[in-house]
Amino acid sequence: MDDIVRKAMAKWPEVPHCYGWLALDARGHWRLRDEAAQQHKLPGDRVAHVALLGFINRNYLHDAEGRWYFQNGPQRVYVNLEATPYIARTDPQQGFVLQTGTALEHIQAAWLTAQGQLILQSGEQVAQVDDRDTAHWLGQLQINGVSVDDDALLDWLAQPAQPATLILIYRDQKIVLGRLDAAALPAHFGFVQYPQPSV
Repeated sequence: MDDIVRKAMAKWPEVPHCYGWLALDARGHWRLRDEAAQQHKLPGDRVAHVALLGFINRNYLHDAEGRWYFQNGPQRVYVNLEATPYIARTDPQQGFVLQTGTALEHIQAAWLTAQGQLILQSGEQVAQVDDRDTAHWLGQLQINGVSVDDDALLDWLAQPAQPATLILIYRDQKIVLGRLDAAALPAHFGFVQYPQPSV
């Protein structure tokens, strides 16, 4: 967290929190949602200002209830999550990289949803991989030491009781993939997709 943010929090501790005005989409873009966007359930305008993006990324946290927010000076701006609290992209040098710019050095667990979304976990960081990077990580999947083609992957997804073990090869790791329904992600990982004020 930026030092200027800590000082603002100490100076103005009672600033009301903000809900609905900031979102993280499934491709890792921060979006500002004005009243019209909120009223019409639109994604909002993509944040493109480099300094603002850096400020949001450095001050992105969560509370004890699993609500993620951007600490904007003394105010918490709670974030609507289209998918998961983090979105990962593939980078030729760093591997999987979060929307905050942090590389995932070690992946503890991974899942595929029935819809084909790859979910990664590293500590408290839970990230859905940007769908534009699907072709890259599909090439890293194996069953019984053999690369998986589209048909084999579709068979694996269609048969939950299938004994075949699907492996993601990531750097020096061999990660066994589990299955998880996309609708179950918030409950499974303990995050709130659309934060609301505490009662």
